Amino acid sequence: MGDQSRNERKAPDPIEYSRVWIDIASKSQKIVSEFVRRQQAKCHKEQFADPLNVSHAFIEFTRQIMSDPTKLAQNQLALWQDYMALWQNTADKIAGKNTDPVISPSQSDFRFRDKDWHENTIFDFIKQSYLLTTRWMQSTVKNTEGLDDKTMQKLDFYTRQFADAMAPTNFVMTNPKVLKETIERGGQNLVQGLDNLLEDLENSEDQLRIKMVEEDAFELGKDIAVTPGKIVYQNDLLQLIQYNPTTPTVSKTPLLIIPPWINKYYILDLQEKNSFVKWAIDQGITIFMVSWVNPDEKLSEKTFEDYIIEGPLACLEAIQAATGEAAINVIGYCLGGTLLAATLALLERKSEKLKPSIKSATFFTTMVDFERAGELGVFIDEEQLTQLEAKMNNQGYLKGTEMAATFNMLRANDLIWSFVINNYLMGRDPFPFDLLFWNSDSTRMPAAMHSFYLRKMYLENKLIQKDALNFCGTPIDLSRIRTPSFILSARDDHIAPWKSTYAAMQIFKGPVRFCLATSGHIAGVINPPCATKYSYWSNSKNPVTPEVWLEDATECPGSWWPEWAEWLKKYSGAEIKARIPGERALDVIEDAPGSYVLTRVD
Repeated sequence: MGDQSRNERKAPDPIEYSRVWIDIASKSQKIVSEFVRRQQAKCHKEQFADPLNVSHAFIEFTRQIMSDPTKLAQNQLALWQDYMALWQNTADKIAGKNTDPVISPSQSDFRFRDKDWHENTIFDFIKQSYLLTTRWMQSTVKNTEGLDDKTMQKLDFYTRQFADAMAPTNFVMTNPKVLKETIERGGQNLVQGLDNLLEDLENSEDQLRIKMVEEDAFELGKDIAVTPGKIVYQNDLLQLIQYNPTTPTVSKTPLLIIPPWINKYYILDLQEKNSFVKWAIDQGITIFMVSWVNPDEKLSEKTFEDYIIEGPLACLEAIQAATGEAAINVIGYCLGGTLLAATLALLERKSEKLKPSIKSATFFTTMVDFERAGELGVFIDEEQLTQLEAKMNNQGYLKGTEMAATFNMLRANDLIWSFVINNYLMGRDPFPFDLLFWNSDSTRMPAAMHSFYLRKMYLENKLIQKDALNFCGTPIDLSRIRTPSFILSARDDHIAPWKSTYAAMQIFKGPVRFCLATSGHIAGVINPPCATKYSYWSNSKNPVTPEVWLEDATECPGSWWPEWAEWLKKYSGAEIKARIPGERALDVIEDAPGSYVLTRVD
C-alpha cells in the first residue's frame, strides 16, 4: 500500500506537466526580459559600475596577499591539509568506523539541521567541505596584514555574503530536503518555485524582491496594530496615538514612545500576545505613540531638525495639552532613540519656547556614538554616500525597498536564503508571520534628513562631539544630558551593536541604568513576559567598559520588561483616574492605528 501511494506521488500527469512548463516558459521570457531591461536602464542612468564600492577593497586585499607568497602558500597548504583530513574521515566513515567530524556547524546555524546532513555520508562530506572552505576564506581575509579597519570590515562582510550565497543548502542537487521534496512531488515543487520566482520578478523594479509573507496575510487594525486608541494630533511628519486605558487608575506621568521612522511603529504593537504597548498600558501607564508618515518627494526637504521640531517637541506640547502634564517619560527606539538624545541635549539649553520637559528617557537599541557602528558601516563611506545622495536628490527620497535590502543583507541566511529555499526550491508559500509582515512593510527616507543622518552621524560621528551639531539655532552637547536614563541593548544586535550603545553610559551625566537582552535588534526588545523565553543581564554599576559591565552582571531569566517597569515607577508619579483620549484639549481625529501607517511603498 505504501509503495503504491509513493508511486502515485512520483507520476504527475505528463500532459498537464508539459502545459504548465509551456505556460511558465512563455511567461518567464517576457518577465525576465523586462527585468533585465530595467537593470540595464538603471546601470546606464546611474553609471555606477561599483555602487557598493567593493572592488577597491578586494583589489587591496589581492595586492597585500600577493606581496607575501610564503604566507599565501601556507594558506593554501592549510586548506589542502583540511581536505586530506576530510577525505580520511569520510573513508573511515564508509568503512563503518565511528568518527568525529573534522568540522561542525555552529549551534545557531539552522541550515544543516536536517538529519541527512549528519547521517548520509555524501551530504556530510558536502557539508564539511563547504564549512572548511568557508573557514579558510574568512581566516585568509582576517589574517591579511596591511589593511585598514574599514577595508577589513568590508572584506569580511562581503566574503561572508559570498560564502552564504554558495552554501549547498541553496541548490537543488546538494540539499537533501529539497531532493526529497522533488522526488515525492514529482518535480512540482520546482515548477511552483519557478512560478514564485517569476511572480517576484514581475513585482520587482530594479532589484529582486523576495516575498517573505503574503501582502494580505494581516490587516492593520484588525490582526496587528490592534490596541485600541485614537489619533489626537498630527502634522506633516507624524500622527500621535493616545491609547485607551485598561485600568481604572494610571500613573500621573504619561509615556511617549518614539519609534524609528526607518520602520513602522507597530513592531511595538503586533498582536496582543507580544505587544509591548498593550503590556505597558496594562501596567497602568498612559501611552502615546508616534506613527511616522511614509514620506514621498513632497517631503524631500525635511531635515533632521524638522524631525526634532515636528517630532518629540511637537508631541511634548500635544501631550501637555492632552493631559495637563508638563513633564513626561519618553522611550526612543533605534533611530527614534538617537532623535531623543538630540532632543534631550537641546532641552538642556532650552529657550522659553521649549517649556515641556522629560522626566526620564528610555533608549531601545540606540547608538549615539557611531565610531563602532557595526556592519551597517560597510554601506557608508564617502563614495557610496555620494552615489546615494545623487540618487536621493533625483527622486526626493530613499526607496523603502533599498533600505530593506540593506538590512536583509545583515542577516542574509535568515532573511534572504531561507526564502530562496522555501519559495523557489521547495515551491511553498511563505508562512504568515507577523514580524515578517512588518519587516516587509518598508518606509521611505526623506533625502535631506537621510543624507544628514548618514553623513553627520555615521560618517563623521558629529553627534557626540561637543557643539558640533546645531538645532533650532542652538549647539548641542550630549554630555550635558542629566535626564535619568534606562538603556536597553541586545547582545546579538547587528544594527546597533551593544558595545557601541554602551558608550552612552559614559556620555550622559544623569543616573543611567544599562540592561542587556539576549537575541537581536527586534527579538531582544519584543520579548513579553508571557513568552518565558530568552534572558537578560542586569548590573546597577557603571564601569567604563562594556566588557567589565558584563563580567559583573547577573543573568536573569525571561523578559526585561518587568525590570524596566519597576525602574520607571520612580518617575511615574501618583495614581490618578485613567485618562480617556479626547477628554481634554485635543480632539479625536480618527481611530488608531490611523491613516499614516497604512501608506505602503508599493
